[in-house]
Amino acid sequence: MSSVLLLADTHLPKRAKDLPAEVWDRVDAADVVVHAGDWVDLDTLDRLEARSRRLVAVVGNNDGPDLRARLPEVARATIGGVRFAVVHETGGKQGREARCDLAYPDDDVLVFGHSHIPWDTTTLRGLRMLNPGSPTDRRQQPWCTYLTLTARDGALHDVVLHRLPRRDR
Repeated sequence: MSSVLLLADTHLPKRAKDLPAEVWDRVDAADVVVHAGDWVDLDTLDRLEARSRRLVAVVGNNDGPDLRARLPEVARATIGGVRFAVVHETGGKQGREARCDLAYPDDDVLVFGHSHIPWDTTTLRGLRMLNPGSPTDRRQQPWCTYLTLTARDGALHDVVLHRLPRRDR
């Protein structure tokens, strides 16, 4: 059994000075931290690597050459018997599920970011698609968010979208 924290679009230090304390507490508690890109600064990657038991991460469209040198565009990991793929962008909302079914035929779960909009659907093929939103930049959303879940015996359990308290910027 593995506890998993899903993050994306942290945009530090542009959208916030740091991750909320609640998120850091979750990093410390998780067996695996997954980050779907748009870090913006190398310091956040270094800090997450240092505090995570295991980090699975990708580069985003706002990430510069220093992050691109260390992170792939697509990452894959088997966690609790579940085959995860992680990517930053999946394209527009229209046709997303069909595109991802074709692009990720050997994966059980696709974690993605980019939109800052939480997303949890299952495609016709059975691919679970999860976007945790952003813990630092809610854009048009009412809340900053992140996801937690448990992966065990080849299935996801207890998938929860967490809303962070509003803060002044």
